[in-house]
Amino acid sequence: MYPEIMLIPMREELTRAGIEEARTAEAVDAAVSRPGTTMIVVNSVCGCAAGKMRPGVRLALKNAVTPDRSITVFAGQDREATDRARSCFEGNPPTSPAVAILRDGKLVYLMQRFVIENSTPQVIAEELSRAFNELCAQTV
Repeated sequence: MYPEIMLIPMREELTRAGIEEARTAEAVDAAVSRPGTTMIVVNSVCGCAAGKMRPGVRLALKNAVTPDRSITVFAGQDREATDRARSCFEGNPPTSPAVAILRDGKLVYLMQRFVIENSTPQVIAEELSRAFNELCAQTV
């Protein structure tokens, strides 16, 4: 585990974008148990989180359609919260960073590390925006 002082900028990059930190399993449960769509961002200290995932997520949140709520857990730091979040990813191997979308608590989208590390922030934002448009649009 890294000293918390080192992680503050990495955490704030997402919270300043409006993503709520979930630092306990209970906080994850509270978010995913609510009806609608929830984006879970698995944050990390790695370079692909810093240079690709976090900037890509921030860009995607400028899309007209976004999830009903967004939370973030920090892999390797908030272990209980991260384990609970990953338990929602239904049999997929744990990776960090990662971005998931759940609808009514069920996984409907997962972007794993292998996609993130081979993309640019713009490509990540475009793909997440596409997923938001498809999976998070409100129906009348």
